[in-house]
Amino acid sequence: MRETPEELAELQALLDASLPRSTSHLRSIIDTERTLTATRLTQVLTGMRVLALSTVTAKGEPRVSAVDGHFLHGKWHFGTARAAAKARHLAARPAVSAAHLRGEDLGVFTHGTAEILNPRDAEPDADWPELLAYFRDHYGGDAFDWENDVVYYRLRPHWMTVYAPDLAKLTAASSGS
Repeated sequence: MRETPEELAELQALLDASLPRSTSHLRSIIDTERTLTATRLTQVLTGMRVLALSTVTAKGEPRVSAVDGHFLHGKWHFGTARAAAKARHLAARPAVSAAHLRGEDLGVFTHGTAEILNPRDAEPDADWPELLAYFRDHYGGDAFDWENDVVYYRLRPHWMTVYAPDLAKLTAASSGS
């Protein structure tokens, strides 16, 4: 868990505000008994987690692909090749949706804006050095040409909700993964 008390409070406020703004259908499925607190969520989302990431083409057509998601500081972080279609989509239209699913045991659904952490021709984000150290440790320092091959993003959420119907089952599965 890398979150500061302030980041946990911000994440909890987001979770608390998102569900009431959801449809009645979603609220009938996800309630206070079937969700997680910010603290629990950061304990469950450790390491790399596969995200289904949705972007939009110039014609307004949706596209979904998988990315390696890392939940750090209460937000999703992910990367892709600089030449990937999703990198072009995000450069032009940074609105994004992401879902992390673990069978029927966990669903984390997020809508927000993708922020580039390591732009090619501009100063990197202030958090980039810490995040780069994390990614190099995770993937291996020589895995990529970190400046030219890959672009990393932070998903700044404006809506996020979590479905977790059985905390005991979920935490047992997390400790074994």
